[in-house]
Amino acid sequence: MTPRGEQAPSLRGRAGGEAQYLTLYRECRDMIFRHSCDVMNALRDEACEHLAQSGFPTRNDEDYKYTDVDALMIPDYGLNLGRLDIPVNPYDVFKCDVPNMSTSLYFMVGDAFYSKSLPKAPLPEGVLLGSLKELSSQHPELVAKHYDQLADTKSNAITALNTMLAQDGLLLYVPKGVVVEKPIQLVNILRADVNFMVNRRVLIILEDMAQARLLMCDHAMDEVDFLANQVIEVFVGAGASFELYELEETTPRTCRLSNLYIHQQADSNVLVNGVTLMGGTTRNATRVTLAGRGAHINLCGMAIADNHQHVDNHTFIDHAVSDCTSHELYKYVLDDEATGAFAGKVLVREGAQHTDSQQTNRNLCLTRQARMYTQPQLEIYADDVKCSHGATVGQLNEDALFYMQQRGISHAEARQLLMRAFVGEVIDEVGLEALRDRLHHLVEKRFRGELGQCRECNACK
Repeated sequence: MTPRGEQAPSLRGRAGGEAQYLTLYRECRDMIFRHSCDVMNALRDEACEHLAQSGFPTRNDEDYKYTDVDALMIPDYGLNLGRLDIPVNPYDVFKCDVPNMSTSLYFMVGDAFYSKSLPKAPLPEGVLLGSLKELSSQHPELVAKHYDQLADTKSNAITALNTMLAQDGLLLYVPKGVVVEKPIQLVNILRADVNFMVNRRVLIILEDMAQARLLMCDHAMDEVDFLANQVIEVFVGAGASFELYELEETTPRTCRLSNLYIHQQADSNVLVNGVTLMGGTTRNATRVTLAGRGAHINLCGMAIADNHQHVDNHTFIDHAVSDCTSHELYKYVLDDEATGAFAGKVLVREGAQHTDSQQTNRNLCLTRQARMYTQPQLEIYADDVKCSHGATVGQLNEDALFYMQQRGISHAEARQLLMRAFVGEVIDEVGLEALRDRLHHLVEKRFRGELGQCRECNACK
């Protein structure tokens, strides 16, 4: 999509880093406000001030030592601040690579919720799902109570940029005691014919005893440079259950910066499973607060990278009260000159007795040029806890390869079997059987170098 008509001025030629975005915001503030809603607009100026004060992080910042965010922000990207319509019906042209799941399927094109056509199957009474902009106007008190309450705009410049520029997104609200039986699938489509940035916002609210499952799939449809800046806030009430699955399957020219914030009340149960199958530069940050006794978080991730791809996962789990449990499992397979990074910190606060926390990071480097950096951490201020962490970086087992070849399996096939078995532990944590089976198939295609355009998809034709 080439921006036409009402649009933001080009950023080219201005100072690098945050300066160009601060100038952009100040020049286009009226346009940004006009095409969004009061709840989101109310926080923009403050976010702008925070960004101006902190600036984008560099590798001198401990949390970003392996991902140079400041350098990623220097290129000139187009932004659709005038909310020009992208002439495409994703329901007609796009077929996701995870079919036959019987989901309620929704789309975001760029950073705008696609509302011209919606699934016919109704959601349970009281459930809200749709455009964050539109639903904020219809339910301002509900959204204002939660929007930007978890997101750290003060010290996280990437989140501040998102809060400053995001004009739409997704809202999912599930009332007390309501169970959304059918999984919800949100497909995020990146489309443009110029280098392009999107600032996507997602707000998820589950009241006490509510249940929902959400699958988010990222796809890039065009061969341009994309930068997707995503902020997700998740509120999970007492006794509620939520599953979030993220599948990234974009292009080597796509940069994904995602900040996920989760707040859990007593006896809540959350599963997050993020899979990076294909991308360029990925930096996922997840911050979880276990604020009620009996809360449990299962945090999983898997990355397959080759060529010059880069995947960085940064997690922080805050055990703020007693009797909570957390489980982390992240696995990477790195080939060619790919780089991976994992930094996971578990904080057990004073008084958070009977905490049970396990953190595991396992990695395979298939070449001498591949690089993996891992930094598991525990910070404990309670004495009656059960906490462990561990990390390994290694290569494929040569004895196992030899054993399999002795039984007639080719070297290439033996390698693929061992790699699939290695990441299978993360896939097996997926609670949706159809998705679990499909992921095993997609991983096999990825290791064979066959992962490409989704079957029967017309979006690129």
